[in-house]
Amino acid sequence: MRIVLLGPPGSGKGTQAKFIIDKFGIPHISTGDIFRKNIKEGTPLGVEAKSYIDKGQLVPDELTIAIVEDRLKEDDCKNGFMLDGFPRTVAQAEALTKALESMNTSLDHVINIAVADKALVDRLTGRRVCLSCGASFHMVFNPPKKEGICDYCSAELVQRADDNIDTVSSRLEVYGTQTKPLIEYYEIKGLLRAIEGEKDIDKVFEDICKALGSDK
Repeated sequence: MRIVLLGPPGSGKGTQAKFIIDKFGIPHISTGDIFRKNIKEGTPLGVEAKSYIDKGQLVPDELTIAIVEDRLKEDDCKNGFMLDGFPRTVAQAEALTKALESMNTSLDHVINIAVADKALVDRLTGRRVCLSCGASFHMVFNPPKKEGICDYCSAELVQRADDNIDTVSSRLEVYGTQTKPLIEYYEIKGLLRAIEGEKDIDKVFEDICKALGSDK
């Protein structure tokens, strides 16, 4: 099972990613994690990536693709993988297709968890986090027992700086601009599996399993 997982901030993608890798026993490959691992280990690719990150620059596509391709050649990916956070653009998707072809393999499914912008804004702006233990709550969907206070350690709950409505709206706009062509690219290839993400978490996972040709 070779999967790409797409979904905007607040879509529940992180939760569904965990469900998928637990059920299918495939590695969860995040470009952020790969960069951190290579940088920590001081690999040539990691050193090069760090030179861009330290300057606050985006890592070029060529380097990102090289790092992903290197990761996909590791033994734990022989029976499949789930890519999360990559590809982000059509250029990256085309490069991934070529890289997989060079390895005599290809993607099986591209899952896109779709949620309306208004619902995403409500989800993200309602989030509150504990500064002490890191627990996360939601003012509507998972409120604390006492307003503004963590259930677990009684510390103060705060709204993260990037969870305000202006920042959230901007993040969603950027995601939509980047991802729409990518969704169309995979739809044309017949790989896209559109999933309604505004349902109950378990129902979303059930729909994902059906799209992947498996029972939950």
